[in-house]
Amino acid sequence: MFAWWGRVVVRARWVVLATAGVLVAVGATWGAGVFGGLTGGGFDDPSSESSRTVQRVTAELGRQGADVIVLWSSGTASVDDPEFRDPVTSTVAGLRQRAEVAEVTTWYDTPAPAFVAEDRRATYALVKLTGGDEDARSAQFTALRPALDAPGLRTDVGGLVAFQAEATTQSTEDITRAELLSMPVLLVLLVLIFGGLVAAGTPLLVGGLAILGAFVAVRLVNLVTDVSIFAINVITLIGLGMAVDYALFIVSRFREELAAGHGTAEAIRRTILTAGRTVFVSGLTVALAMASLLIFPQPFLRSMGFGGMAAVLIAMLAALTVLPALLVVLGHRVDAVRVPLPWRRGTRGARRALGDEGGAWARIARSVMRRPALYLVGVAVLLAVLATPFARITFGGVDERVLPADAAPRVVSERIAAEFPGGTIAPIEVLVSGAAADAVRPFADRIAALPGVTGVQVTAAKGESTLLSVSYPGEPTGDDARDLVRTLRDLPGPAGAQVLVGGRPAADVDLLDSLGDRLPWMALLMAGATLLLLFLAFGSVVLPVKAVLMNLLSIGASFGVVVWIFQDGHLAGLLGFTSTGFIEPSNLILMLAVLFGLATDYEVFLLSRVREEWDRTGDNTASVATGLQRTGRIITAAALLLIIVVAGFTTGGMAYIKLIGVGMIVAIVVDATLVRALLVPATMRLLGRWNWWAPAPLARLWARYGLRETDDPADPPTTPDTSASASPVSSPPASALPPAPAAGTRGGSADASGWFTVADAASTPADAPPEPDVDPEPAVDPEADVDPEAAARRTRQRDNARVAE
Repeated sequence: MFAWWGRVVVRARWVVLATAGVLVAVGATWGAGVFGGLTGGGFDDPSSESSRTVQRVTAELGRQGADVIVLWSSGTASVDDPEFRDPVTSTVAGLRQRAEVAEVTTWYDTPAPAFVAEDRRATYALVKLTGGDEDARSAQFTALRPALDAPGLRTDVGGLVAFQAEATTQSTEDITRAELLSMPVLLVLLVLIFGGLVAAGTPLLVGGLAILGAFVAVRLVNLVTDVSIFAINVITLIGLGMAVDYALFIVSRFREELAAGHGTAEAIRRTILTAGRTVFVSGLTVALAMASLLIFPQPFLRSMGFGGMAAVLIAMLAALTVLPALLVVLGHRVDAVRVPLPWRRGTRGARRALGDEGGAWARIARSVMRRPALYLVGVAVLLAVLATPFARITFGGVDERVLPADAAPRVVSERIAAEFPGGTIAPIEVLVSGAAADAVRPFADRIAALPGVTGVQVTAAKGESTLLSVSYPGEPTGDDARDLVRTLRDLPGPAGAQVLVGGRPAADVDLLDSLGDRLPWMALLMAGATLLLLFLAFGSVVLPVKAVLMNLLSIGASFGVVVWIFQDGHLAGLLGFTSTGFIEPSNLILMLAVLFGLATDYEVFLLSRVREEWDRTGDNTASVATGLQRTGRIITAAALLLIIVVAGFTTGGMAYIKLIGVGMIVAIVVDATLVRALLVPATMRLLGRWNWWAPAPLARLWARYGLRETDDPADPPTTPDTSASASPVSSPPASALPPAPAAGTRGGSADASGWFTVADAASTPADAPPEPDVDPEPAVDPEADVDPEAAARRTRQRDNARVAE
């Protein structure tokens, strides 16, 4: 299939490029409008008790609670002074005339002590908007915001709608800042890696296509279901990162095939046949890992799943279509506009002389495989130490502290908690339905007598429905508030009445329960998808299981570092965030999906080349050494580039984005160094031929339907196959085989990609004349003298024989 696709791309290159141009135009115009159509929030489970409480309260008593909290304060005047009172009352009178405002409550109307600060130099108003949904209220808030300022007083605006508006604005600014910071650094590193401007520009091209295409896809999804604004962050992060990885792998292999003496069309075919298969498997694996987020009911996580899937799949498609089409047009000109790098001149010849067996990565692999048990134990102990802080993780809900310290919604929340009686703007709400007011009163008294309750008030009543507001000390995201929610839910209500408990603390309890219930299913989906795809790619049941275990080691180390930094507060000043003493659980769920996909991505890159050498030689040790030598530079380069992309996001203002960014950087560093360079060679050396074992029925299944990674399915192995005598189909004579050397054989590789890739630019001088437009068909067809069906049968038989051994 992939060889066929390579020929299709060669023939239809101009159609592919024209289609990509249309996608860019649509993405830059219509797709960019996705920013205005996405919603904020989305952290709650719509079917939870807290969500049902909101729905029942609205249906029985009308919509309760404030959408906007306006805090006015003065450094000198008190709320009783005319210079304070007059501006506030004038502003409130103007608000009540606005069509967007349904209700305004202030201390001057109902002199409740909770509305005035203890020093009497601040007060706040509760504003309820008329909008029927979040989008309508958000638009109303934007129009209303200038009318909230009181002349001569400091005005800070908070509340749920203001928080969502600030989060949307901050997310957009963070994306812009990340792109401005990462793009120039990416370009410089790509130039250093490839040694030329043209080759360096191809990953950025694929990245742009992935981001714009994902914008279009997410906007289409938003027509069917609500998508959170936070999906934009994951689109830029995952889309750009995966696109750079995939483009790096494709371009590097293409240059290697050119250096091996193949024409442009044949080089593209062989590139898609080998690297293209790897990208395809990797893209599906990462996309399925992101798809595991769709099983959660929270729109926030589902939106991340939609965004991540769109970004990864479009990056994969662009790397398998647009990039090869562009490389066909460029040909050897992919090495044009070369940048002279002095350190490359002295090492090119040395690297060519060393070949695959003498390179630095091969030496590392052989060192590890000489003492595999020592390396395995040492690295495992180090990763266990890094993961240790995860054992004391504490979970909590989202609040305004995810915003920068000077953001107005956060200022309002913190000042009310610190300066006002009651100390909270998020009481626990208890709805009693089906009971008269006289029956509710004793129930309210029982609530007031509970430990941790500081007050109970009736905030709304109509017929047999009563809403109670329960106040408590401390933060709404704290353990005490959540324990009180559970106590209230266990408390028997009035006879014949139904009691529902809601509010922000209740929403946090429901969130933790919902995530805990579905987390095992998420893990099962990710692990199952990885086991299936890696089996189809490599024909082994051992390697997929090992890959899952390796992923868990690197992710565990990352989670441990995240707890040490963000929960314990280390490096808070350096990174610019406020430690809450807990971790919001949905962030770790998102990290789990992203990091599991990325870890599998690097695993596929490495094992694809190892499998290729195993098919060629049947030597496990040599295969691992050569595979690491050929992919070590590429994986290191991909990891470095992805770290640059992620690092741009750690400079943003949203604390949860910083957390995800730091966690990803740690996981990438651990995975690309300790795991891939040390643990994988050590375990593969200890397992030996068992690396490639599969039960006979599965081996036959893979031989027939597997996604094989090979230079050319028609090429026989270069070493004798002991199972040949048992094969009912004889091997073809040597004269029937294509004369072109297989890419990846000894002596056929050189170094042409700077530090990290393995094709030699010396094979195509920078001043070589441009290659003319290639023929749709290669001048010499390697399969011309070989029956493809017979070759495929012989390949499957050889693989079955190796598995049986």
